[in-house]
Amino acid sequence: MISCCLRKYYQFLMKMVCTVYILTATIGTCESASNRCTSSSISSCNDCLYRGPECGWCFQEDFLVGTALHERCDLVSNLIKKGCISDFIESPLVKVVVNATSTSSQVTPRDVLLHLRPGSEVNFILEVHQLERYPVDMYYLVDVSASMQESLDKLKSVGFSLLQKMEEFSSDFRLGFGSFVDKPVSPYINVHPPKIANPCSDYDIQCRPAHGYIHVLSLTENITEFTRVVQQQRISGNMDTPEGGFDAMFQAAVCQSHIGWRKEAKHILLVMTDQPSHLALDSKLAGIVVPHDGNCHLVNNTYSETANMEHPTIGQLAEKLLQNSIYSIFAVEGQQYTWYEDLIPLLPGTVVGKLESKASNLKELVVDAYKKLLSEVELQVESLIKGVSVNVTAICPEGSTFPGLNKCRNVKPNEKVLFNIKVGMQECHGLGDEAYIFLKPFGFNETTKVRIQSQCSCRCGSPAAHAPGRCLDEVTPQDCENCKCNHMEKTKDDQLLRDCQADQMQPVCSGRGLCLCGKCLCDQSSLGRIYGKYCERDGFSCPYHQGLICGGHGQCISGKCECSSGWEGENCNCSVSTETCLTPDSQICSGRGKCVCGKCQCEDPRSSGQLCELCPTCESSCETNRKCVQCHLFNDFSETKTTQCNTTCSPLVHYVNHIFDSESETFKYCLYLTKEKCHYKFQMEPTFGEKQIQIFRYPECLTEQSYFPTFILFFILTVVIGVMAIGILKCIVMRENHVKGESPVEAYSLSTKKDYFPTANEKTITYRRDRPGEMHIHIHKMPLNDV
Repeated sequence: MISCCLRKYYQFLMKMVCTVYILTATIGTCESASNRCTSSSISSCNDCLYRGPECGWCFQEDFLVGTALHERCDLVSNLIKKGCISDFIESPLVKVVVNATSTSSQVTPRDVLLHLRPGSEVNFILEVHQLERYPVDMYYLVDVSASMQESLDKLKSVGFSLLQKMEEFSSDFRLGFGSFVDKPVSPYINVHPPKIANPCSDYDIQCRPAHGYIHVLSLTENITEFTRVVQQQRISGNMDTPEGGFDAMFQAAVCQSHIGWRKEAKHILLVMTDQPSHLALDSKLAGIVVPHDGNCHLVNNTYSETANMEHPTIGQLAEKLLQNSIYSIFAVEGQQYTWYEDLIPLLPGTVVGKLESKASNLKELVVDAYKKLLSEVELQVESLIKGVSVNVTAICPEGSTFPGLNKCRNVKPNEKVLFNIKVGMQECHGLGDEAYIFLKPFGFNETTKVRIQSQCSCRCGSPAAHAPGRCLDEVTPQDCENCKCNHMEKTKDDQLLRDCQADQMQPVCSGRGLCLCGKCLCDQSSLGRIYGKYCERDGFSCPYHQGLICGGHGQCISGKCECSSGWEGENCNCSVSTETCLTPDSQICSGRGKCVCGKCQCEDPRSSGQLCELCPTCESSCETNRKCVQCHLFNDFSETKTTQCNTTCSPLVHYVNHIFDSESETFKYCLYLTKEKCHYKFQMEPTFGEKQIQIFRYPECLTEQSYFPTFILFFILTVVIGVMAIGILKCIVMRENHVKGESPVEAYSLSTKKDYFPTANEKTITYRRDRPGEMHIHIHKMPLNDV
């Protein structure tokens, strides 16, 4: 118990600490923002915008005349409080605009426009929908060096079985084929002429010449043709261990028209080999120093620049695979599995599978790799821009969130993956008017284009004595309408004058300001502030209530109060709410008045009270509905005559078996008395906005009773009990006197004897016996004694 209390106390303390920390951080941020916008080193509008997204610049000519230039830069709310008209404040908004017209079945949204300022950040959600069945293009790229003979033989028979297996995942499956060995130059091959023609001459085997890459069969649905082409393939040979796999992969990725990659299909490049691939710098061993240019070089379906260009770098290959949405599956034999496994972090959308002897598991390897590729959704960010940061947080279907990670695994068909994209701008250097970022889920043929418009410059220049609010030279007049004319001169153009009028019947700037360049510059008043687009608003010419203009519940416009929602009246002092006029049964003013300014005004002259609830002469609901109830009772609750009675009653009538009493006036029941000394209960009840009468079916009757015998019985009992009480009392007294030795007569006389006090008009007679046989009576007056 103690440990539980201590734990709760600790949790409470932690919450308090966190709250204080958050409040401190918030205050610190606000103070930092305010200080950032009011630095004395600010000397121009552009400099002000660079300070932060919350800063604004006022280019109104008469704003804080005589003060330092940096006073024009501040928080927008502070500038307005200081008297700068909002139309003259330069503070571009930071916002996200999503193009809703661009539709997609897999990636949403497709087009996003971001308006960013230095120091600002925005967020938006990217949704990726994994479909259940896709068209599939699978291109076999096979190492045909001599060591791959058994794997090549297996491939000749796997075409039809693989097609049947892939039909479970795709109804539109195509296959293609290409082969590679190595660059046909020394030291990769034997350049002796007989060896060039037949690299396998030492083994009495006829081989084909070595080649960098040959495209053999474009993607096709004809599996028979695929099988025929594979069966025609012969092995070749080279001298060193690594092969030219990356050269061939690069050409297969960039030569899309030759291969026949379809835009709507999933692209899979299946590479079968038993050796690692040459890397870019390996070409220097052959004297090849020209970097790869990243283009397609197929001439008659053969890679023509294999002896002239270096192998592509891993970065170049990864870029082209991503750009063309190509998954890679490495089916590797022998001990080279680890070498290709290390490439997975470097080549997105890559799976490595180990081929068993004679490629006996080729079909299962391909299917398992395809399922694994589809179960992973990875987002790639392209075209990173200097000064702009992009952070991706994956929100996977099961609800888990991975900040900083751009991938979800174990995604099932028809499930959606969300990515929270946070884009921030640190600086404007190197950014033009518009820059681009591309968000591409790997393996998908749809891309989201993010356009960034940097808000780094002002439309208007800094005010100067000779030309306040002048336009910058590089800004067109159409983009600078607020400062395109000299604000020192009063507007004379009719069109600009009309821009300063609320309508043609109103004076320019409501007669309380000057029209400068089509904008109203309101007069200054000692009574208060004059503001508004047409100087139609002020803070002093409207009615007051309790010391507040418009009761504190509205705005003063053209001398009249415009009340806020929920208030009305000349000075906005009346609430439109009727809660204070509701009775306990939710009637407004008991149904006898209306609610005005939160108080009941009784419309029935007979009613009174705060809620018009007092009405001694009003007819109650019981009396009002008595005739209706009587109709039903006289017809003995006949169902056939219920309709007839209902036509004579305003409310509907129902017969019930239970009626519950309530403190509410609306739900109290009424009694209808009959000649048989019985009564029926009935009750008014509002149902669905309509009143209904509910009559209790069974009467309650009073039976005849004789009260006289009951009275006699209670009287006799009272007398008997009284006599018994007196007798018991006498017995108690006699017993007490007997204990003291007194006779019963004496005890009785003593108990009844009272103290005697003479009065002034009484005489005392004394009997005296002086001698035996004589008795004298003396009568004398006694003096009065105060009692």
